[in-house]
Amino acid sequence: MTTEGEKTTTPAGSAKRALVGRLSWGLADQAASSMSNFVVGIYVARSLGVTAFGVFSLAWVTYGVVLNVSRGLATDPLVVRFSGVPDASWRGAVARSSGTALGVGAALGAASLVAGLALGGRVGPAFACLGVMLPGLLLQDAWRFAFFAAGTGRKAFVNDLVWGIALVPAMVVAARVGSVAAFVLAWGASATVAAAYGCLQSGIRPRMTGARGWLREQRDLGYRYLVENVSLSGASQLRAYGLGAIVGIGAVGAVRGAELLLGPFLAVLMGLSLVTVPEAARVLRRAPHRLGSFCLLLGGGQAAAALLWGGALLLMPDRLGELVLGGVWHSAAELIVPVTLGVAGAGLGTGAAAG
Repeated sequence: MTTEGEKTTTPAGSAKRALVGRLSWGLADQAASSMSNFVVGIYVARSLGVTAFGVFSLAWVTYGVVLNVSRGLATDPLVVRFSGVPDASWRGAVARSSGTALGVGAALGAASLVAGLALGGRVGPAFACLGVMLPGLLLQDAWRFAFFAAGTGRKAFVNDLVWGIALVPAMVVAARVGSVAAFVLAWGASATVAAAYGCLQSGIRPRMTGARGWLREQRDLGYRYLVENVSLSGASQLRAYGLGAIVGIGAVGAVRGAELLLGPFLAVLMGLSLVTVPEAARVLRRAPHRLGSFCLLLGGGQAAAALLWGGALLLMPDRLGELVLGGVWHSAAELIVPVTLGVAGAGLGTGAAAG
């Protein structure tokens, strides 16, 4: 019983505060992750020039495709079906899901290693090093999704913070070596440190032996997500490979440079994407009629924000762009408009994807 003047906490108010808290940790986590990736990209662009940056970008987009394979098969089904479930159920699912991610990294990493050794030249060493680092990279990403499924985004943020801290000395060593392969190794090795720390945070060991059972149980969702994720990221990969073959590796670096200019906005977009599926699952359970408006607001807001960010980039002085990207700036600046439109479309699509 309350007296006059006392404030009561309504279930709706508590739910909204909990939602804001989870979204805030999603943004904080992605800010930490994207800042690390942004710094790596800028560092490579300024250190090695547009052609070497193009080689690094080819490895980067390949990693993006492999990451989406892992998410489709391992972590996307996890956040749909094991968000807000009892701890015992979550732990069992995470052990198998993270084991699946580790298995995907080992299998596709071996393929990348063999391809890199066969290619040789400028591109081969980068792909060979990427292959070695893929298991750690994918396991680190799997922990992030696992923590958000449990509603503990703070742990995901701390894990990405560990990655960023480990990245600093690794980048210093890579800069002294001065090769693309060294930067790929530094980036992947620091992620592996964070992946190992994720095991300590969760108290869970990935079960690769449970991967087959996980794939079988989640095949109705997993293969749908696999097709959707790979079709989207595969388009970027084919574009990068096509540019490299037809125009030259420098053109790949120019496109990646333009994408880096939208890095801060992409941090927001990707940070929200980490929590939108779990939140949409909660909305569906509690108020199914609100799912459509939730997704529309989510996608429309991100698309509008992308257009505003792109407009600001068009007004940026050349001297500031050169400070950020060095010699890559002039090529990248010509691509701001199409890249902005592409990111706006991707932002709009996140609402539909969450639904």
